[in-house]
Amino acid sequence: MSDGGERDLFRFVEDWQALQPAAAEAIRAFWLGEGALADEAGMEQRLPQVVMHALDPEGRVAGVCTAVAIVPPRLGQPVYYWRTFVGAAWRSSSLVMRLLKRSAALLEEHARSNGYPCIGILLELENARFSVRGRAAAWYNPPFVYIGQSPRGLDLRVMYFKGARLKARAPAAGAG
Repeated sequence: MSDGGERDLFRFVEDWQALQPAAAEAIRAFWLGEGALADEAGMEQRLPQVVMHALDPEGRVAGVCTAVAIVPPRLGQPVYYWRTFVGAAWRSSSLVMRLLKRSAALLEEHARSNGYPCIGILLELENARFSVRGRAAAWYNPPFVYIGQSPRGLDLRVMYFKGARLKARAPAAGAG
């Protein structure tokens, strides 16, 4: 049964580690057309990081989210750095949050199935509207917590995967 409204507008395509060539070309065209990424090198670097994309009612890419494993100094633990870009026509919709919730579930399942290469997801709130509406220290759904600001002065939030364990840290240089 459909709940109607905006929830029926988008079709979500899971791409994590299985991006199809036709989807890659559509995403590339979307990034170029929306001015998100304009250089070929940047797109080639980002395409393998695509977690999922959303299609609008006409079958055009409406939004794309990516993730890459990093170890931020603040955490000292491996996490997926999550980014999204939503087309101008959909920025005032719920698409960003829907991509976040769906991709977080997908990344957590992938981590669980692969021995937790990352312990969670890190996001840096670049969207001013999103960061103003989400001023709570802890979010319930999805369960992200505020951990401070990035070097760029943007709010940082992390969601830890259930069942993940801290990774052993490499010994500091000169310690021994």
